[in-house]
Amino acid sequence: MRSKGRLLLATLVLTMAVPALGSPVFAQTSKTQKSAKPQAPKPANIDRNGVLILVRTSLLALDQANKTGNYTVLRDLGAPGFQANNAAKLAEIFAGQRNDGIDLGGVAVLEPQLTLLPQIEPNGMLHMAGFFPSVPMQVNFELLFAPVDRQWKVFGMSVALSKGGPEAPAKEPEPLKPVSSEMPDPPTLEVNPKTLAKQSSK
Repeated sequence: MRSKGRLLLATLVLTMAVPALGSPVFAQTSKTQKSAKPQAPKPANIDRNGVLILVRTSLLALDQANKTGNYTVLRDLGAPGFQANNAAKLAEIFAGQRNDGIDLGGVAVLEPQLTLLPQIEPNGMLHMAGFFPSVPMQVNFELLFAPVDRQWKVFGMSVALSKGGPEAPAKEPEPLKPVSSEMPDPPTLEVNPKTLAKQSSK
């Protein structure tokens, strides 16, 4: 059985990069960039709601594909580079997750924590990474989106599971007990009948 912790889709990203290498435009751009200083990524102009929509829709589409074994919709939602992998290829790439029965449904309600804030790479792609904290396993993700028709569409994705936060105790702790469970008797006032008789006769 494949390890749940390994990053998936490294193969997918490489597969998508290969067609671009043969492009004359890409080759010409590469020659120009050799003489220029390498560009650094810049922060993406996207708000939190936009991030949530991109992350959740992408991972939920993957979850549904894994559960149904049908990767056509996931492929159709991707950028042209992503669509270079047919449904059968995607099914092969995600076979480990599918066979392990990994459930990503929790991303619909959990809040993602970003470890790489959304940034625009020098190639113009939107790049982000993070995790969904959950117990006992947390979902780690890395996503790459390409601009297509003024929309961000999945170009590459990597999903893995790792150990989550501290686990809940196996059973509820027993309630604290007092040092003595028996309450002391209240003090009593003893009355001598002879004393009462003398006091009443006076």
